[in-house]
Amino acid sequence: MSTSYDAVIIGAGIVGAACAWELTRAGMRPAVIEAGTVGCGATAAGMGHIVIMDDSPAQFALTRYAQSLWSEVAPQLPADAEYDCCGTLWIAADEEEIREVYRKHALFASVGITAEILDQQALAEAEPNLRSMAGALRVPSDAVLDAQCAAAFLISRAQEAGAALYLGTTAKQARHGQILLSDDTVISTECIIHATGASAVQLMPQLPIRKRKGHVVIEEHFPNFVRHQLVELGYLKSAHSLAGDSVAFNVQPRRSGKLLIGSSRQYEQESTEVDETILAAMLARASEYMPALHALSGFRVATGFRAATPDKLPIIGPIEDPTVFLATGHEGLGITTSLATARLLADHLLRRESAIPLEPYLPARFAVENANV
Repeated sequence: MSTSYDAVIIGAGIVGAACAWELTRAGMRPAVIEAGTVGCGATAAGMGHIVIMDDSPAQFALTRYAQSLWSEVAPQLPADAEYDCCGTLWIAADEEEIREVYRKHALFASVGITAEILDQQALAEAEPNLRSMAGALRVPSDAVLDAQCAAAFLISRAQEAGAALYLGTTAKQARHGQILLSDDTVISTECIIHATGASAVQLMPQLPIRKRKGHVVIEEHFPNFVRHQLVELGYLKSAHSLAGDSVAFNVQPRRSGKLLIGSSRQYEQESTEVDETILAAMLARASEYMPALHALSGFRVATGFRAATPDKLPIIGPIEDPTVFLATGHEGLGITTSLATARLLADHLLRRESAIPLEPYLPARFAVENANV
């Protein structure tokens, strides 16, 4: 017996949830397949930073567009999503990084994005718990949120509009308009969307995706310690390198008084267990920037796997199989770019004009073929 839907989305992380929500808004009836619970994978282990990034023009365009979409959705989000437009401080530790502050400021100003250069004194006033630093760039449009709660909200809205949700099951095959589930249920559709992040290679091993493990520290009771999302400008060199393990200072406040501390990235890791060496390095880095963090106690640690691509851009769009579409490879920007990914896919499926071109993110740039297991 086969059940039919307008689309089937494999994965109920933030990207899959956004796809379900976007398709139902367009009048489609999708189904979402999820092996665990909504947002239980990388979404739950992410810091939830809605940030404009500029590693490349395509990344800049996608993150800027995505941030505008999050701003539209923000008033609808429930309180437990903790959406907070607190802004980002990109922190410069030395003169080399100060030059990066000026470069980013000039780029943002050229396209009308508000940003402010803070000198040493202004930075100390903005974030009193930071040690003395050279300066920073403040980007007030950046925001933070609890991505798992946001994913649950998007899925619930999609369900209210007619979407079906299959939890606790996996897709054994997904091609040519047919999805075979682990319980041997068959689902038919004209549109299969792979949105399983780093796990996408289980169904499509030919994808140019590498798992990149990350840790995040969650301190439940640290209210008013940090006012902005704080990121060291060294993050752009270390956390986005394409080889080797790395840590960088990255701290996020939450309205509830939580404090999230990152970040780390490791290739060639399969275990979800906490790597004590990496954790120690991450906390040491955080304490270098904010010495009071050395007194942290009672915190918990989450780990997850990001889906990294060779060019640091997500893979969005169709492959040779006309029924299969990809929405994966977002690495550390899946939360930021989820809404934009979903909108671009919906625009493509419905032949609507898109706000930004889809071409830079298409699977064809990697010659992805339609074979899968």
